[in-house]
Amino acid sequence: MTIEDEKIEPAFGGLGPDAGRTSSTDQERQDTDSDAESTEQDRGRVVDEKSHRAEKVVEEEDVDIDEEAQEPPYTVPTRVHSRASSARSRPLSIVPRSKRRGLFGQFAVLPEVDRPYDYSDRTKWMITTIVALAAAGAPIGSSIFYPALPNMAADLHSTPTIVNLTVAFYMLSMSIFPLWWSSFSETLGRRTIYIISFSLFVVFSVLSAVSTSVGMLIAMRILGGGASASVQAVGAGTIADIWEVERRGRAMAMFYLGPLTGPLLAPIIGGALSEGFGWRSTMWFLAIFGGVVLVMVFFGLPETLAKRKSVAHDPHPSHPDSSAGDAIAPHLSRMSTRQSVAIQTKRGAVFLKRALLDPLSCILYLRFPPVALTVYFAAITFGALFVLNISTQSLFAKDPYNFSELIVGLLYLPGSLGYVAASFIGGRWIDSIMAREARKAGRYDARGKLIYLPEDRMRENAWLAASMYPAALIWFGWAVDKGVFWFVPCVANFFFGFSSMLVFGAATTMLTEFMPRRSSSGVALNNFVRNIFSCVGVIVTQPLLNAMGAGWLCTMIALVAWVSGNACIWALKKYGPGWRKTMDEKLNHGP
Repeated sequence: MTIEDEKIEPAFGGLGPDAGRTSSTDQERQDTDSDAESTEQDRGRVVDEKSHRAEKVVEEEDVDIDEEAQEPPYTVPTRVHSRASSARSRPLSIVPRSKRRGLFGQFAVLPEVDRPYDYSDRTKWMITTIVALAAAGAPIGSSIFYPALPNMAADLHSTPTIVNLTVAFYMLSMSIFPLWWSSFSETLGRRTIYIISFSLFVVFSVLSAVSTSVGMLIAMRILGGGASASVQAVGAGTIADIWEVERRGRAMAMFYLGPLTGPLLAPIIGGALSEGFGWRSTMWFLAIFGGVVLVMVFFGLPETLAKRKSVAHDPHPSHPDSSAGDAIAPHLSRMSTRQSVAIQTKRGAVFLKRALLDPLSCILYLRFPPVALTVYFAAITFGALFVLNISTQSLFAKDPYNFSELIVGLLYLPGSLGYVAASFIGGRWIDSIMAREARKAGRYDARGKLIYLPEDRMRENAWLAASMYPAALIWFGWAVDKGVFWFVPCVANFFFGFSSMLVFGAATTMLTEFMPRRSSSGVALNNFVRNIFSCVGVIVTQPLLNAMGAGWLCTMIALVAWVSGNACIWALKKYGPGWRKTMDEKLNHGP
Protein backbone atom coordinates (compact mmCIF):
# COMPACT_ATOMS: atom_id res chain seq x y z
CA MET A 1 0.00 0.00 0.00
CA THR A 2 1.40 3.44 -0.95
CA ILE A 3 1.31 6.63 1.06
CA GLU A 4 -1.37 8.05 -1.23
CA ASP A 5 -3.56 5.05 -0.46
CA GLU A 6 -3.25 5.77 3.23
CA LYS A 7 -5.96 8.40 3.12
CA ILE A 8 -8.66 5.77 2.61
CA GLU A 9 -7.18 3.23 5.02
CA PRO A 10 -9.22 2.81 8.22
CA ALA A 11 -7.25 3.14 11.45
CA PHE A 12 -9.24 0.34 13.12
CA GLY A 13 -7.58 -2.91 12.22
CA GLY A 14 -10.73 -4.97 11.70
CA LEU A 15 -12.58 -2.49 9.49
CA GLY A 16 -12.27 -2.52 5.74
CA PRO A 17 -12.57 0.54 3.55
CA ASP A 18 -16.32 -0.07 3.10
CA ALA A 19 -17.12 -0.69 6.77
CA GLY A 20 -19.66 1.63 8.35
CA ARG A 21 -20.84 3.33 5.14
CA THR A 22 -24.49 4.31 4.92
CA SER A 23 -26.83 4.75 2.01
CA SER A 24 -26.35 8.51 2.21
CA THR A 25 -22.65 7.98 1.64
CA ASP A 26 -23.39 6.00 -1.54
CA GLN A 27 -25.58 8.84 -2.71
CA GLU A 28 -22.75 11.28 -2.04
CA ARG A 29 -20.44 9.11 -4.13
CA GLN A 30 -22.92 9.21 -7.01
CA ASP A 31 -23.13 12.98 -6.69
CA THR A 32 -19.36 13.21 -6.66
CA ASP A 33 -19.09 11.04 -9.78
CA SER A 34 -21.74 13.17 -11.48
CA ASP A 35 -19.87 16.36 -10.59
CA ALA A 36 -16.64 14.84 -11.88
CA GLU A 37 -18.31 13.97 -15.22
CA SER A 38 -19.66 17.52 -15.51
CA THR A 39 -16.24 18.89 -14.77
CA GLU A 40 -14.69 16.70 -17.48
CA GLN A 41 -17.27 17.95 -20.04
CA ASP A 42 -16.64 21.58 -19.12
CA ARG A 43 -12.89 21.12 -19.36
CA GLY A 44 -13.30 19.37 -22.71
CA ARG A 45 -14.97 22.45 -24.13
CA VAL A 46 -12.13 24.59 -22.83
CA VAL A 47 -9.57 22.36 -24.53
CA ASP A 48 -11.28 22.82 -27.90
CA GLU A 49 -10.96 26.60 -27.59
CA LYS A 50 -7.35 26.81 -26.31
CA SER A 51 -3.95 26.22 -27.80
CA HIS A 52 -1.87 23.10 -27.37
CA ARG A 53 -0.15 24.60 -24.32
CA ALA A 54 -3.46 25.44 -22.71
CA GLU A 55 -4.65 21.92 -23.47
CA LYS A 56 -1.72 20.48 -21.52
CA VAL A 57 -2.48 22.75 -18.57
CA VAL A 58 -6.12 21.66 -18.51
CA GLU A 59 -5.14 18.02 -18.65
CA GLU A 60 -2.84 18.49 -15.67
CA GLU A 61 -5.66 20.14 -13.76
CA ASP A 62 -7.92 17.21 -14.60
CA VAL A 63 -5.38 14.84 -13.09
CA ASP A 64 -5.38 16.85 -9.88
CA ILE A 65 -9.16 16.78 -9.73
CA ASP A 66 -9.26 13.05 -10.35
CA GLU A 67 -6.76 12.50 -7.55
CA GLU A 68 -8.85 14.54 -5.14
CA ALA A 69 -12.14 12.94 -6.18
CA GLN A 70 -11.50 9.97 -3.97
CA GLU A 71 -14.02 7.99 -2.04
CA PRO A 72 -15.97 10.12 0.42
CA PRO A 73 -15.38 9.79 4.14
CA TYR A 74 -16.75 6.70 5.81
CA THR A 75 -18.36 6.77 9.22
CA VAL A 76 -17.77 4.36 12.06
CA PRO A 77 -21.04 3.42 13.79
CA THR A 78 -19.68 3.70 17.31
CA ARG A 79 -19.64 6.42 19.94
CA VAL A 80 -16.38 8.32 20.08
CA HIS A 81 -14.88 8.53 23.57
CA SER A 82 -11.49 10.04 22.86
CA ARG A 83 -9.78 12.41 20.48
CA ALA A 84 -7.64 9.60 19.15
CA SER A 85 -10.61 7.52 18.07
CA SER A 86 -12.22 10.61 16.58
CA ALA A 87 -9.12 11.24 14.50
CA ARG A 88 -8.99 7.64 13.33
CA SER A 89 -12.61 7.79 12.14
CA ARG A 90 -11.68 10.38 9.52
CA PRO A 91 -9.82 9.72 6.28
CA LEU A 92 -6.68 11.66 5.47
CA SER A 93 -7.24 14.94 3.66
CA ILE A 94 -4.01 15.09 1.68
CA VAL A 95 -2.75 18.48 0.53
CA PRO A 96 -1.99 18.55 -3.23
CA ARG A 97 1.73 18.36 -3.92
CA SER A 98 1.82 21.81 -5.50
CA LYS A 99 0.26 23.38 -2.40
CA ARG A 100 2.39 21.72 0.26
CA ARG A 101 4.07 24.07 2.70
CA GLY A 102 7.64 24.19 3.88
CA LEU A 103 10.92 24.52 2.01
CA PHE A 104 10.88 22.05 -0.93
CA GLY A 105 7.73 20.52 0.57
CA GLN A 106 6.76 18.96 -2.75
CA PHE A 107 9.73 16.58 -2.48
CA ALA A 108 8.58 14.97 0.78
CA VAL A 109 7.58 11.33 0.37
CA LEU A 110 5.18 11.51 3.30
CA PRO A 111 2.31 13.78 2.24
CA GLU A 112 1.19 16.85 4.13
CA VAL A 113 -2.36 16.58 5.47
CA ASP A 114 -4.88 19.11 6.73
CA ARG A 115 -5.20 17.39 10.13
CA PRO A 116 -1.88 15.88 11.32
CA TYR A 117 -3.71 13.99 14.09
CA ASP A 118 -5.21 11.82 11.32
CA TYR A 119 -1.90 10.26 10.30
CA SER A 120 -1.72 6.52 10.91
CA ASP A 121 0.31 5.33 13.88
CA ARG A 122 2.97 3.97 11.53
CA THR A 123 3.42 7.39 9.94
CA LYS A 124 3.42 9.15 13.30
CA TRP A 125 6.13 6.87 14.66
CA MET A 126 8.17 7.36 11.49
CA ILE A 127 8.01 11.14 11.91
CA THR A 128 8.80 10.81 15.62
CA THR A 129 11.85 8.65 14.86
CA ILE A 130 13.23 11.13 12.33
CA VAL A 131 12.77 14.04 14.72
CA ALA A 132 14.33 12.10 17.62
CA LEU A 133 17.37 11.24 15.48
CA ALA A 134 17.71 14.88 14.46
CA ALA A 135 17.44 15.97 18.09
CA ALA A 136 20.45 13.81 18.93
CA GLY A 137 22.72 15.96 16.76
CA ALA A 138 23.25 18.82 19.20
CA PRO A 139 24.04 16.74 22.32
CA ILE A 140 26.28 14.40 20.33
CA GLY A 141 28.24 17.43 19.21
CA SER A 142 28.70 18.57 22.80
CA SER A 143 29.89 15.21 24.15
CA ILE A 144 31.90 13.76 21.29
CA PHE A 145 34.74 16.18 22.08
CA TYR A 146 35.44 14.93 25.61
CA PRO A 147 37.96 12.17 24.76
CA ALA A 148 39.63 14.32 22.08
CA LEU A 149 40.33 17.45 24.15
CA PRO A 150 43.97 16.61 25.05
CA ASN A 151 44.89 15.80 21.44
CA MET A 152 43.11 18.92 20.24
CA ALA A 153 45.04 21.17 22.63
CA ALA A 154 48.36 19.75 21.43
CA ASP A 155 47.45 19.97 17.73
CA LEU A 156 46.25 23.58 17.93
CA HIS A 157 49.07 24.65 20.28
CA SER A 158 46.65 25.75 22.96
CA THR A 159 45.95 25.04 26.62
CA PRO A 160 43.31 22.63 27.98
CA THR A 161 41.46 25.54 29.59
CA ILE A 162 41.09 27.37 26.27
CA VAL A 163 40.14 24.21 24.41
CA ASN A 164 37.41 23.51 26.98
CA LEU A 165 35.69 26.65 25.71
CA THR A 166 34.83 24.74 22.52
CA VAL A 167 32.45 22.69 24.66
CA ALA A 168 31.24 25.45 27.01
CA PHE A 169 30.40 27.95 24.24
CA TYR A 170 28.82 25.19 22.14
CA MET A 171 26.41 24.45 25.00
CA LEU A 172 25.75 28.15 25.55
CA SER A 173 24.75 28.55 21.91
CA MET A 174 22.48 25.52 22.31
CA SER A 175 20.57 27.46 24.96
CA ILE A 176 20.21 30.74 23.05
CA PHE A 177 19.66 29.93 19.37
CA PRO A 178 16.52 27.78 19.87
CA LEU A 179 14.68 30.92 21.02
CA TRP A 180 14.91 32.18 17.43
CA TRP A 181 14.37 28.80 15.79
CA SER A 182 11.16 28.21 17.74
CA SER A 183 9.85 31.71 17.06
CA PHE A 184 10.46 31.39 13.33
CA SER A 185 8.98 27.88 13.24
CA GLU A 186 5.61 29.17 14.47
CA THR A 187 5.30 31.20 11.26
CA LEU A 188 7.62 29.61 8.70
CA GLY A 189 6.77 26.05 9.71
CA ARG A 190 8.75 23.15 11.15
CA ARG A 191 10.11 21.68 7.92
CA THR A 192 11.71 24.91 6.74
CA ILE A 193 13.56 25.36 10.03
CA TYR A 194 14.80 21.75 10.00
CA ILE A 195 16.22 22.01 6.49
CA ILE A 196 17.88 25.40 6.97
CA SER A 197 19.38 24.58 10.37
CA PHE A 198 20.82 21.20 9.40
CA SER A 199 22.24 22.56 6.17
CA LEU A 200 24.11 25.10 8.30
CA PHE A 201 25.12 22.40 10.77
CA VAL A 202 26.81 20.39 8.01
CA VAL A 203 28.67 23.47 6.75
CA PHE A 204 29.90 24.52 10.20
CA SER A 205 30.95 20.96 11.07
CA VAL A 206 33.10 20.80 7.94
CA LEU A 207 34.65 24.17 8.79
CA SER A 208 35.33 22.93 12.32
CA ALA A 209 37.11 19.88 10.91
CA VAL A 210 39.46 22.04 8.83
CA SER A 211 40.05 24.72 11.48
CA THR A 212 43.62 26.02 11.61
CA SER A 213 43.39 27.81 14.96
CA VAL A 214 41.56 27.44 18.23
CA GLY A 215 39.79 30.76 17.62
CA MET A 216 38.36 29.54 14.32
CA LEU A 217 37.33 26.27 15.96
CA ILE A 218 35.51 28.03 18.80
CA ALA A 219 33.66 30.31 16.36
CA MET A 220 32.58 27.41 14.15
CA ARG A 221 31.52 25.41 17.20
CA ILE A 222 29.31 28.26 18.41
CA LEU A 223 27.59 28.49 15.03
CA GLY A 224 27.35 24.72 14.66
CA GLY A 225 25.83 24.31 18.11
CA GLY A 226 23.25 26.98 17.41
CA ALA A 227 22.31 25.36 14.10
CA SER A 228 21.94 21.85 15.50
CA ALA A 229 19.92 22.98 18.53
CA SER A 230 16.85 23.86 16.46
CA VAL A 231 15.32 20.42 16.92
CA GLN A 232 15.47 20.57 20.71
CA ALA A 233 12.72 23.21 20.63
CA VAL A 234 10.98 22.69 17.30
CA GLY A 235 11.01 18.89 17.61
CA ALA A 236 8.74 18.90 20.65
CA GLY A 237 6.39 21.13 18.68
CA THR A 238 6.30 18.53 15.91
CA ILE A 239 5.40 15.83 18.44
CA ALA A 240 2.58 18.01 19.77
CA ASP A 241 1.40 18.62 16.18
CA ILE A 242 0.79 14.95 15.36
CA TRP A 243 0.04 13.19 18.67
CA GLU A 244 -3.16 13.49 20.67
CA VAL A 245 -2.90 14.56 24.32
CA GLU A 246 -3.77 11.14 25.72
CA ARG A 247 -0.97 9.47 23.72
CA ARG A 248 1.59 12.25 23.75
CA GLY A 249 3.47 11.08 26.83
CA ARG A 250 4.79 7.90 25.19
CA ALA A 251 5.67 9.79 22.00
CA MET A 252 7.50 12.51 23.92
CA ALA A 253 9.46 9.87 25.83
CA MET A 254 10.53 8.30 22.54
CA PHE A 255 11.47 11.71 21.15
CA TYR A 256 13.65 12.42 24.18
CA LEU A 257 15.67 9.28 23.56
CA GLY A 258 17.59 11.25 20.93
CA PRO A 259 18.82 14.24 22.96
CA LEU A 260 19.38 12.12 26.08
CA THR A 261 21.07 9.09 24.55
CA GLY A 262 23.36 11.21 22.37
CA PRO A 263 25.58 12.50 25.21
CA LEU A 264 26.03 8.97 26.51
CA LEU A 265 26.95 7.32 23.21
CA ALA A 266 29.01 10.23 21.87
CA PRO A 267 32.00 9.72 24.24
CA ILE A 268 32.31 6.13 23.03
CA ILE A 269 32.27 7.22 19.39
CA GLY A 270 34.58 10.14 20.10
CA GLY A 271 37.07 7.98 21.99
CA ALA A 272 37.27 5.40 19.23
CA LEU A 273 37.60 8.00 16.45
CA SER A 274 40.16 10.16 18.23
CA GLU A 275 42.36 7.17 19.05
CA GLY A 276 42.25 5.87 15.50
CA PHE A 277 42.08 8.98 13.31
CA GLY A 278 42.65 12.08 15.47
CA TRP A 279 40.31 14.71 16.87
CA ARG A 280 39.31 16.10 13.45
CA SER A 281 37.58 12.82 12.64
CA THR A 282 34.97 13.62 15.28
CA MET A 283 34.01 16.74 13.33
CA TRP A 284 33.82 14.81 10.07
CA PHE A 285 31.55 12.34 11.84
CA LEU A 286 29.24 15.21 12.85
CA ALA A 287 29.20 16.48 9.25
CA ILE A 288 28.23 13.04 7.93
CA PHE A 289 25.63 12.60 10.66
CA GLY A 290 24.13 16.00 9.85
CA GLY A 291 24.03 15.12 6.15
CA VAL A 292 22.16 11.87 6.82
CA VAL A 293 19.62 13.69 9.00
CA LEU A 294 19.21 16.39 6.35
CA VAL A 295 18.38 13.78 3.70
CA MET A 296 15.87 12.08 6.02
CA VAL A 297 14.19 15.40 6.80
CA PHE A 298 14.19 16.50 3.16
CA PHE A 299 12.40 13.40 1.89
CA GLY A 300 10.66 12.02 4.98
CA LEU A 301 9.30 14.93 7.00
CA PRO A 302 6.17 16.81 5.86
CA GLU A 303 5.01 20.10 7.32
CA THR A 304 2.95 19.44 10.47
CA LEU A 305 2.27 22.94 11.81
CA ALA A 306 -1.46 23.62 11.92
CA LYS A 307 -2.61 26.10 9.30
CA ARG A 308 -3.45 29.53 10.64
CA LYS A 309 -5.03 32.51 9.00
CA SER A 310 -2.47 35.23 9.53
CA VAL A 311 -0.79 38.06 7.67
CA ALA A 312 2.33 35.94 7.32
CA HIS A 313 0.42 33.31 5.37
CA ASP A 314 -2.03 35.61 3.56
CA PRO A 315 -1.32 35.29 -0.17
CA HIS A 316 -2.93 38.70 -0.77
CA PRO A 317 -1.81 40.94 2.09
CA SER A 318 -3.30 44.39 2.22
CA HIS A 319 -1.67 47.69 3.00
CA PRO A 320 -1.01 47.90 6.73
CA ASP A 321 -2.89 51.17 7.06
CA SER A 322 -5.86 50.20 4.88
CA SER A 323 -9.02 48.21 5.39
CA ALA A 324 -9.91 47.49 1.78
CA GLY A 325 -7.13 46.14 -0.44
CA ASP A 326 -8.02 47.10 -4.00
CA ALA A 327 -10.00 50.17 -2.99
CA ILE A 328 -6.83 52.10 -2.12
CA ALA A 329 -4.90 51.18 -5.26
CA PRO A 330 -5.52 54.56 -6.98
CA HIS A 331 -4.30 56.38 -3.86
CA LEU A 332 -1.15 54.27 -3.67
CA SER A 333 -0.06 55.48 -7.09
CA ARG A 334 -0.22 59.09 -5.84
CA MET A 335 1.58 58.37 -2.54
CA SER A 336 4.19 60.98 -1.71
CA THR A 337 7.84 60.11 -1.29
CA ARG A 338 7.67 60.99 2.41
CA GLN A 339 4.73 58.63 2.93
CA SER A 340 6.51 55.85 1.04
CA VAL A 341 9.65 56.26 3.13
CA ALA A 342 7.58 56.25 6.32
CA ILE A 343 5.83 53.03 5.34
CA GLN A 344 9.08 51.31 4.37
CA THR A 345 10.66 52.44 7.64
CA LYS A 346 7.72 51.09 9.58
CA ARG A 347 7.94 47.77 7.77
CA GLY A 348 11.66 47.58 8.46
CA ALA A 349 11.09 48.27 12.15
CA VAL A 350 8.44 45.56 12.30
CA PHE A 351 10.80 43.10 10.61
CA LEU A 352 13.66 43.90 13.00
CA LYS A 353 11.35 43.57 15.99
CA ARG A 354 10.10 40.22 14.75
CA ALA A 355 13.59 38.93 13.94
CA LEU A 356 15.49 40.22 16.97
CA LEU A 357 13.13 40.91 19.86
CA ASP A 358 10.11 38.64 19.45
CA PRO A 359 12.12 35.42 19.98
CA LEU A 360 13.21 36.76 23.37
CA SER A 361 9.60 37.33 24.38
CA CYS A 362 9.22 33.67 25.33
CA ILE A 363 11.37 34.40 28.39
CA LEU A 364 8.39 36.40 29.68
CA TYR A 365 6.49 33.13 30.06
CA LEU A 366 8.54 32.56 33.20
CA ARG A 367 6.22 35.02 34.93
CA PHE A 368 3.61 32.27 34.97
CA PRO A 369 4.18 29.96 37.97
CA PRO A 370 3.22 26.69 36.17
CA VAL A 371 5.77 27.37 33.44
CA ALA A 372 8.48 28.58 35.81
CA LEU A 373 8.14 25.60 38.17
CA THR A 374 8.04 23.05 35.36
CA VAL A 375 11.08 24.57 33.65
CA TYR A 376 13.03 24.67 36.92
CA PHE A 377 12.15 21.06 37.74
CA ALA A 378 13.58 19.92 34.39
CA ALA A 379 16.57 22.30 34.52
CA ILE A 380 17.85 21.23 37.95
CA THR A 381 17.61 17.61 36.81
CA PHE A 382 19.52 18.40 33.62
CA GLY A 383 22.21 20.23 35.55
CA ALA A 384 22.61 17.23 37.87
CA LEU A 385 22.97 15.01 34.80
CA PHE A 386 25.99 16.95 33.56
CA VAL A 387 27.53 16.94 37.02
CA LEU A 388 27.34 13.15 36.86
CA ASN A 389 28.71 13.05 33.30
CA ILE A 390 31.72 15.24 34.07
CA SER A 391 32.37 13.30 37.27
CA THR A 392 32.34 10.02 35.35
CA GLN A 393 34.89 11.25 32.83
CA SER A 394 37.15 12.75 35.49
CA LEU A 395 37.07 10.14 38.26
CA PHE A 396 37.25 6.89 36.31
CA ALA A 397 40.39 8.06 34.49
CA LYS A 398 42.24 8.40 37.82
CA ASP A 399 43.22 6.13 40.67
CA PRO A 400 41.98 3.65 41.70
CA TYR A 401 40.27 2.92 38.34
CA ASN A 402 42.72 4.28 35.71
CA PHE A 403 40.45 3.34 32.80
CA SER A 404 41.34 4.24 29.22
CA GLU A 405 39.35 6.81 27.25
CA LEU A 406 37.38 4.14 25.41
CA ILE A 407 36.49 2.26 28.60
CA VAL A 408 35.41 5.50 30.26
CA GLY A 409 33.13 6.13 27.29
CA LEU A 410 31.57 2.69 27.73
CA LEU A 411 30.68 3.57 31.33
CA TYR A 412 28.03 5.96 29.98
CA LEU A 413 26.00 3.05 28.62
CA PRO A 414 24.10 2.22 31.86
CA GLY A 415 22.51 5.65 31.79
CA SER A 416 21.48 5.08 28.17
CA LEU A 417 19.83 1.82 29.13
CA GLY A 418 17.93 3.69 31.84
CA TYR A 419 16.69 6.19 29.26
CA VAL A 420 15.52 3.42 26.95
CA ALA A 421 13.70 1.62 29.76
CA ALA A 422 11.98 4.83 30.88
CA SER A 423 10.97 5.70 27.32
CA PHE A 424 9.08 2.43 26.95
CA ILE A 425 7.70 2.19 30.49
CA GLY A 426 7.43 5.79 31.61
CA GLY A 427 5.51 7.13 28.62
CA ARG A 428 2.78 4.51 28.88
CA TRP A 429 2.69 4.96 32.64
CA ILE A 430 2.18 8.72 32.40
CA ASP A 431 -0.56 8.32 29.77
CA SER A 432 -2.39 5.82 31.98
CA ILE A 433 -2.11 8.20 34.94
CA MET A 434 -3.63 10.99 32.84
CA ALA A 435 -6.60 8.83 31.87
CA ARG A 436 -7.05 7.56 35.43
CA GLU A 437 -7.11 11.05 36.92
CA ALA A 438 -9.60 12.28 34.32
CA ARG A 439 -11.96 9.36 34.97
CA LYS A 440 -11.59 9.71 38.74
CA ALA A 441 -12.54 13.39 38.55
CA GLY A 442 -15.38 12.66 36.11
CA ARG A 443 -14.03 15.09 33.53
CA TYR A 444 -15.95 14.43 30.31
CA ASP A 445 -16.97 16.87 27.63
CA ALA A 446 -20.36 16.98 25.91
CA ARG A 447 -19.34 14.21 23.49
CA GLY A 448 -18.14 11.87 26.21
CA LYS A 449 -14.43 12.48 25.71
CA LEU A 450 -12.06 12.57 28.64
CA ILE A 451 -10.73 16.02 29.53
CA TYR A 452 -7.02 15.94 30.34
CA LEU A 453 -5.17 18.49 32.45
CA PRO A 454 -1.40 19.10 32.27
CA GLU A 455 -1.09 18.86 36.07
CA ASP A 456 -2.17 15.21 35.91
CA ARG A 457 1.29 14.34 34.60
CA MET A 458 2.76 15.21 38.00
CA ARG A 459 1.48 12.37 40.15
CA GLU A 460 3.25 9.36 41.66
CA ASN A 461 5.56 9.18 38.65
CA ALA A 462 6.93 12.63 39.46
CA TRP A 463 7.21 11.96 43.20
CA LEU A 464 9.17 8.79 42.46
CA ALA A 465 11.48 10.44 39.93
CA ALA A 466 12.13 13.50 42.11
CA SER A 467 13.41 11.21 44.88
CA MET A 468 15.07 8.48 42.82
CA TYR A 469 17.55 10.52 40.79
CA PRO A 470 18.92 12.47 43.81
CA ALA A 471 19.31 9.17 45.68
CA ALA A 472 21.09 7.65 42.66
CA LEU A 473 23.38 10.69 42.46
CA ILE A 474 24.38 10.29 46.12
CA TRP A 475 24.90 6.56 45.53
CA PHE A 476 27.16 7.26 42.55
CA GLY A 477 29.14 10.00 44.29
CA TRP A 478 30.09 8.04 47.39
CA ALA A 479 30.76 4.84 45.41
CA VAL A 480 33.37 6.48 43.19
CA ASP A 481 34.68 8.58 46.08
CA LYS A 482 35.50 5.41 48.04
CA GLY A 483 36.79 3.51 45.00
CA VAL A 484 34.05 0.86 45.09
CA PHE A 485 33.99 -1.76 42.32
CA TRP A 486 33.01 -0.05 39.04
CA PHE A 487 29.79 -2.03 38.61
CA VAL A 488 28.24 -0.38 41.71
CA PRO A 489 28.34 3.23 40.40
CA CYS A 490 27.19 1.94 37.00
CA VAL A 491 24.01 0.60 38.60
CA ALA A 492 23.47 4.01 40.19
CA ASN A 493 23.95 5.57 36.75
CA PHE A 494 21.18 3.33 35.38
CA PHE A 495 18.66 4.44 38.01
CA PHE A 496 19.67 8.06 37.52
CA GLY A 497 19.00 7.74 33.79
CA PHE A 498 15.65 6.02 34.33
CA SER A 499 14.31 8.56 36.83
CA SER A 500 15.64 11.66 35.06
CA MET A 501 13.97 10.49 31.85
CA LEU A 502 10.64 10.45 33.70
CA VAL A 503 11.22 14.08 34.66
CA PHE A 504 12.24 15.25 31.18
CA GLY A 505 9.36 13.52 29.42
CA ALA A 506 6.68 14.80 31.81
CA ALA A 507 8.04 18.36 31.95
CA THR A 508 8.39 18.77 28.19
CA THR A 509 4.92 17.40 27.51
CA MET A 510 3.40 19.65 30.16
CA LEU A 511 4.97 22.73 28.56
CA THR A 512 3.43 21.87 25.19
CA GLU A 513 0.05 21.54 26.91
CA PHE A 514 0.34 24.68 29.02
CA MET A 515 0.81 26.66 25.79
CA PRO A 516 -0.73 24.56 22.99
CA ARG A 517 -0.55 27.39 20.45
CA ARG A 518 3.03 28.21 21.43
CA SER A 519 4.40 24.73 22.04
CA SER A 520 7.78 25.34 20.41
CA SER A 521 8.28 28.57 22.34
CA GLY A 522 7.58 26.81 25.62
CA VAL A 523 10.05 24.05 24.86
CA ALA A 524 12.62 26.59 23.64
CA LEU A 525 12.33 28.34 26.99
CA ASN A 526 12.87 25.03 28.74
CA ASN A 527 15.88 24.35 26.53
CA PHE A 528 17.27 27.83 27.23
CA VAL A 529 17.14 27.47 31.01
CA ARG A 530 18.26 23.86 31.25
CA ASN A 531 21.28 24.38 29.00
CA ILE A 532 22.35 27.29 31.16
CA PHE A 533 22.18 24.92 34.14
CA SER A 534 24.18 22.31 32.24
CA CYS A 535 26.77 24.87 31.12
CA VAL A 536 27.25 25.97 34.73
CA GLY A 537 27.51 22.32 35.75
CA VAL A 538 30.26 21.64 33.21
CA ILE A 539 32.27 24.66 34.34
CA VAL A 540 32.05 24.20 38.13
CA THR A 541 32.11 20.41 38.51
CA GLN A 542 35.85 19.88 38.16
CA PRO A 543 36.86 22.64 40.62
CA LEU A 544 34.27 21.42 43.13
CA LEU A 545 35.46 17.82 42.73
CA ASN A 546 38.97 18.96 43.58
CA ALA A 547 37.75 20.96 46.57
CA MET A 548 34.99 18.75 48.04
CA GLY A 549 35.36 15.31 46.57
CA ALA A 550 32.72 13.39 44.63
CA GLY A 551 30.77 12.21 47.67
CA TRP A 552 30.03 15.61 49.19
CA LEU A 553 29.55 17.31 45.82
CA CYS A 554 26.93 14.81 44.69
CA THR A 555 25.26 14.93 48.11
CA MET A 556 24.99 18.73 47.98
CA ILE A 557 23.54 18.74 44.45
CA ALA A 558 21.16 15.89 45.29
CA LEU A 559 19.75 17.56 48.41
CA VAL A 560 19.07 20.80 46.56
CA ALA A 561 17.42 18.89 43.71
CA TRP A 562 15.34 16.71 46.05
CA VAL A 563 13.98 19.56 48.18
CA SER A 564 13.28 21.97 45.34
CA GLY A 565 11.94 19.30 42.98
CA ASN A 566 9.41 17.96 45.46
CA ALA A 567 8.39 21.52 46.32
CA CYS A 568 7.66 22.15 42.62
CA ILE A 569 5.50 19.03 42.40
CA TRP A 570 3.57 19.95 45.54
CA ALA A 571 2.94 23.51 44.31
CA LEU A 572 1.78 22.33 40.88
CA LYS A 573 -0.59 19.82 42.44
CA LYS A 574 -2.09 22.28 44.93
CA TYR A 575 -2.16 25.54 42.97
CA GLY A 576 -1.65 24.38 39.38
CA PRO A 577 -5.29 24.47 38.15
CA GLY A 578 -5.84 28.01 39.43
CA TRP A 579 -2.54 29.26 38.07
CA ARG A 580 -3.22 27.68 34.70
CA LYS A 581 -6.65 29.32 34.38
CA THR A 582 -5.10 32.71 35.08
CA MET A 583 -2.35 31.99 32.58
CA ASP A 584 -4.85 30.93 29.90
CA GLU A 585 -6.80 34.15 30.33
CA LYS A 586 -3.67 36.27 29.92
CA LEU A 587 -2.33 34.27 26.98
CA ASN A 588 -5.66 34.57 25.17
CA HIS A 589 -5.26 38.34 25.29
CA GLY A 590 -1.64 38.35 24.17
CA PRO A 591 1.73 36.71 24.79
